[in-house]
Amino acid sequence: MAAAGALAKHEQILVLDPPTDLKFKGPFTDVVTTNLKLRNPSDRKVCFKVKTTAPRRYCVRPNSGIIDPGSSVIVSVMLQPFDYDPNEKSKHKFMVQTTYAPPNISDMEAVWKEAKPDELMDSKLRCVFEMPNENDKLVSKNDIDASKPAPVLNTSKQDGPIPKPHSVSLNDTETRKLVEECKRLQAEVMKLTDENRHLRDEGLRLRKVAHSDKSGSPTALALRDNGSNSLPSLLVVIAAIFIGFFLGKFIL
Repeated sequence: MAAAGALAKHEQILVLDPPTDLKFKGPFTDVVTTNLKLRNPSDRKVCFKVKTTAPRRYCVRPNSGIIDPGSSVIVSVMLQPFDYDPNEKSKHKFMVQTTYAPPNISDMEAVWKEAKPDELMDSKLRCVFEMPNENDKLVSKNDIDASKPAPVLNTSKQDGPIPKPHSVSLNDTETRKLVEECKRLQAEVMKLTDENRHLRDEGLRLRKVAHSDKSGSPTALALRDNGSNSLPSLLVVIAAIFIGFFLGKFIL
């Protein structure tokens, strides 16, 4: 009797595309969606319901409904992200269960509860997980690179003005001039320093001579006048030394 009941079961009236396998292509770090097309070639309305052995791993939209005669429905099956193990074979399966819709449908749940076993039709599909191979990755990368616009910066560098080469050379020339001027000032400072040392020695010598002579003699008076006259020159030399020193500091 059981065998007779199984033989009496109707063959699936809907046409499934794909017919046997639902393929999901990785990587599986994000939601992967595949579509299942259900086509009703009959002249009657057909109720359908999509079931799976792993309901927590998939989201199906729509998971049930009615297909009019000659119409089709696209069912989106979304696989949730997971850690893929290539050595583990998928055991997940889907089943599309259908039955002819009774007239004046008001409650879909009641249709499935009241349907007799010999009125139900079903089709099973196996889930297949695929990882993209290296060639697919290479082609995908080339497509992405080809879709990128050509960089505009290269064109602007070639067609646009050259970025201020004359300004750079002028800056170098000014720098060289400043360095040469600084060297010249340093040489002047060294010269003035030597003259200042010479004048200082001469002043000490004259002081010694003045002390050795009488203070009232004409020679002593002349030496005092020479010593007083050399004092402003000494101050000028010292001022020049400080000016040259600060110029050298700020320029360098």
